[in-house]
Amino acid sequence: MHISEGVLSLPVLAVGITVTAIGTTIGLKKLDSENLITVALLSSVFFVASLIHIPLGPSSAHLILSGLMGLILGWAAFPAIFTGLLLQAILFQYGGLTVIGVNTATMALPAVLCHYLFRSLLSKGGKSMSIAAFMCGALSIALSAILTAFALSFTDDSFIGVAQLIVYSHIPIMIIEGFICLFTYSFLYKVRPEMLVVTQESA
Repeated sequence: MHISEGVLSLPVLAVGITVTAIGTTIGLKKLDSENLITVALLSSVFFVASLIHIPLGPSSAHLILSGLMGLILGWAAFPAIFTGLLLQAILFQYGGLTVIGVNTATMALPAVLCHYLFRSLLSKGGKSMSIAAFMCGALSIALSAILTAFALSFTDDSFIGVAQLIVYSHIPIMIIEGFICLFTYSFLYKVRPEMLVVTQESA
């Protein structure tokens, strides 16, 4: 869901930079140093997963795992995703430095929003937790696709068709990421519940 450089207007870029700066600052303030390994691990997973992509005009479709990052990291999803995107831009010229603010915001903001929408169901276990985990994985992708579409549409009306394609093409990814988030969170809940402390502290 990366947007390429040289596509977005200055106002859209400015909004993205502002949102990312605020989100990253909050995430770093809420992050406990003891949880840095968890944040680094999820940032690495995001880095690898989002490198495998299908180009869609000025954007792309790929796994993001932002829902899982939102569930576990809360606000710390901002610095985790920002770090992954920064390394991709520097090492592979993927996305780009000028659009890193928008790309981070479109992926991290839905992750944090889903964290707060579903966190009350996560501690209940059973079906409630499963539903919350699936919805967090799926909804975060849906919201990211919509935000990316808005960023393109607000830049130029000629991008509206591509923006619609981005939303539609991510419907299968929403379902896939919903199940990935469900199975991964359920597994960690059973075998490594201490990894979920980041979520509990950010609640």
